[in-house]
Amino acid sequence: MNSQVQHFYELAQRPERRIIGLMSGTSMDGLDVALCRIKGSGGRTEVALSHFETVPYTDDLKAEIRKVFAKKEIDFLHLCLLNAWIGQIHGRMVTDCLERWGLTASEVDLVASHGQTVFHAPKSQHRLDKFPNATLQIGDGDHVAVTTGIITLSDFRQKHIAKGGEGAPLAVYGDYFIFSKSGQNRLMLNMGGIANFTYLPGDLDAGAVFTTDTGPGNTLIDAFTRRFFDRPFDAGGRIAAGGKVNRDLLRILKKDPFFQAPVPKTTGPELFSLDYVRLAQQRSKTTSLTPEDLMATLTRFSAETIAEAIRAAMKPGEEYHVYLSGGGMHNPVLTGGIRELLPGCTFGTTDELGIPGDAKEAVLFAVLANEAVAGGTTSFGDRQGVPTVSMGKVSFPE
Repeated sequence: MNSQVQHFYELAQRPERRIIGLMSGTSMDGLDVALCRIKGSGGRTEVALSHFETVPYTDDLKAEIRKVFAKKEIDFLHLCLLNAWIGQIHGRMVTDCLERWGLTASEVDLVASHGQTVFHAPKSQHRLDKFPNATLQIGDGDHVAVTTGIITLSDFRQKHIAKGGEGAPLAVYGDYFIFSKSGQNRLMLNMGGIANFTYLPGDLDAGAVFTTDTGPGNTLIDAFTRRFFDRPFDAGGRIAAGGKVNRDLLRILKKDPFFQAPVPKTTGPELFSLDYVRLAQQRSKTTSLTPEDLMATLTRFSAETIAEAIRAAMKPGEEYHVYLSGGGMHNPVLTGGIRELLPGCTFGTTDELGIPGDAKEAVLFAVLANEAVAGGTTSFGDRQGVPTVSMGKVSFPE
């Protein structure tokens, strides 16, 4: 047997694995690096977060990614080069973190690398009959493995699509394994560039679990903050707080068919873009809005579409606990709007459940890697959006 395969086989049988989860979302602010100690698998999964850090992307790296990000027409040479380059960069970010944490590669069993999403194309958006759902994450896993010297699992979303899903959101699997609680209906709301939530029933029925995107989280807020204020995001929601919501523009922003489509569903910045807002402003005759009023309106747009999607999933007479994570949890104007629109819900953050909200997505990919190696026995049925599937392609460092 190949020695690397032998090692992989042995670590799958260990009672505990040390796994680094990597996540970079559509906001492209940096790479989340989470070192986890994970015991068990499936419903018996236990996760302890040992170290966490967000390594910022340089302005140069962001600029290079934006040349292909969410664009239908690109330079394919540049995309090809980025795939290897980002894999190497992510690998070096991991080794730098390990050095800062006083650890060596030999003390880590696996890296779980999500990669950098550059295009998301569910069939509901591309509408080309002969083609399936599609998505593309770059940052090649072989380059991560060779750079770090650690076995790497990557490209998780392709198997989800192959089994009938849309490649997102994948949080549902990890959410169910580590956040479900008997007797409590939970809604795990993650607000990254795109917002999504996972419903976890209090009866722990895996067949009732579902996840869906709701629409924009921070993607439009961040885009217009960069454009008008030359800042990466609206820190503390202060810009939005200084503006006034324009109801005419808000009404047009909410008219896209995505919001009426049944769940589960996914979307991305390919739809919710600068052009989406420009067209809505033209239709609502609000092109002269001040930047502050536009920011207030976009923040309310995210809040209302998130709250409306959650409300549609709630059953009358039942109690729900909403746990926040992702960058949007730090925007009090956004979270305040959601709380106002869901007065019957109890709100908290995943920090209260032992996983910091900023680290949650990276931790969940570590859990997916653990499940691919040592689990795979939990059945979610074959429902749309939540197929029973083991995800992640294996890259050996040698």
